[in-house]
Amino acid sequence: MSGEVGHFEIPADDVTRAKKFYGSTFGWKYVEPPGMEYAMVSTGAVTEEGMPKEPGYIGGGITKRAAPLEHPVVTIMVDEITVAEKSIEKHGGTILVRKQPIGDASMGWMGYFKDSEGNVVGLYQYPKP
Repeated sequence: MSGEVGHFEIPADDVTRAKKFYGSTFGWKYVEPPGMEYAMVSTGAVTEEGMPKEPGYIGGGITKRAAPLEHPVVTIMVDEITVAEKSIEKHGGTILVRKQPIGDASMGWMGYFKDSEGNVVGLYQYPKP
C-alpha cells in the first residue's frame, strides 16, 4: 500500500460558483469528464488527461455537496483498495463507499472511509495498465 496523499475534493452547493471562485482566486483549471458531475482540478502542470506531470503534485476535484462528501476530503493513494478496506476495518475504521470504478475504470477506482476520529477520507487506486 503506497499511502501518500495524492488528491483532494471540495464539495460545493453550487459547483459553477465554486469553480469560478477557485479559478479566479488561485488560477485553477478544470477538466470535466463526460457523464460525471465532477470537475477535476488542476493546481499545477498536468497531462492532456488531467493527470499530474510532476512527483508530489496534488490535484483534486470539485463536486456537488452530498453525503459522505459534506466537507473537504483528502484522498490517500493505495495499490489495491480492497486490501486497504480490510486494513481500515481491522484498525477501527468504517467503509462508507466500497471500491467502485471511476467512469469505465480507465481513470481508476475510488472509495471513502471514516477514520477512528470520524473524519471522511478518500481512497484512490490507479488504473492497471
